[in-house]
Amino acid sequence: MQAKLFDYLEKYDYENLFICQEKETGLKAVIAIHDTTLGPAVGGCRMWIYDHEDDAIEDALRLARGMTYKYAAAGINLGGGKTVIIGNPYKDKTEALFRALGRFINRLGGRYITGADVGTTMQDMEYIRTETPHIVTVPESYGGAGDIAPYTALGTFQGIKASANEIYGSDSLEGKTVLVQGLGKVGGNLIKLLTDAKAKILIADTDERLVAKYRDEYKLQVIQPELVYETECDIFAPCALGATVNDQTIDKLKCTIIAGAANNTLKEERHGEILKQKGILFAPDYIVNAGGTIFDTDRLGVSGVHNKERAVQNVLKVYDTTKTVFKIAKEKNITPMDAADLYAKKRIDELKKLRNI
Repeated sequence: MQAKLFDYLEKYDYENLFICQEKETGLKAVIAIHDTTLGPAVGGCRMWIYDHEDDAIEDALRLARGMTYKYAAAGINLGGGKTVIIGNPYKDKTEALFRALGRFINRLGGRYITGADVGTTMQDMEYIRTETPHIVTVPESYGGAGDIAPYTALGTFQGIKASANEIYGSDSLEGKTVLVQGLGKVGGNLIKLLTDAKAKILIADTDERLVAKYRDEYKLQVIQPELVYETECDIFAPCALGATVNDQTIDKLKCTIIAGAANNTLKEERHGEILKQKGILFAPDYIVNAGGTIFDTDRLGVSGVHNKERAVQNVLKVYDTTKTVFKIAKEKNITPMDAADLYAKKRIDELKKLRNI
């Protein structure tokens, strides 16, 4: 990655990449800013174990670009960024570590605004907030949105319904088999919505405690993680980490639709074309998983105050956006992923013209 880093930055037109290190706290973090045409870059803070630091850099860059397109496609006036902390979220967290990160973020003067993501919690955000006001995920008591996982799940559910409508001609999920991979906060909330919709739900996760919880509470069938991709289902909903559709898994898939909350579901762009050839409809992840960040960033709008009713109505628009992307894909005979990028880039390119005014 290092030898080709500037080629990668140039190819996707990134603005900034910051490497943050603080010896005393053990902080090793990457902040990526992709594009601020529409507004300051916003994107969550992820903490995860990476095999190599290059993997962390690539993850931050890909996620930041996804956030740019997510906001553009959702009609939100924000750009895309992301923070990745290299570390074990179960063992390496300290107040000092997150406050150190907060100081780095504060140096950027509002060009980047962070929030919670995989491996980080509301408490972690509170530590960051001690050092910088440039943070969006804060408790309701501080005027924020609070826990956004239910709204990420709600948006994903809208994307799933739009996908079902595209393939089956109806929003109804009754009797449809949905395999949910990843039973964290988003996956768990999605299960509740799918249960109400009378779908047949299969679940899979590497965390046996979560598997037991949802298996017992909802009486669901469990699929072993290694058998997920070869399990027959109507809809595969990946809600864990990304790159689940890759060279090792793509030929095993036995689903009609892929629509889930995980970011960067496709390992490489070419996998979107392979899915198209296989007749599997892929709902672009940054389109269907936008609900949480739409809800979370509501207070960054003109009013400056979070309005729950308005935010929920905007989350429900994920359905229409997903349908629009499918329409573009059919009209231009391209993949839904390419259609989503085209849809998002169009708005960004149009507003770039304002830079000359």
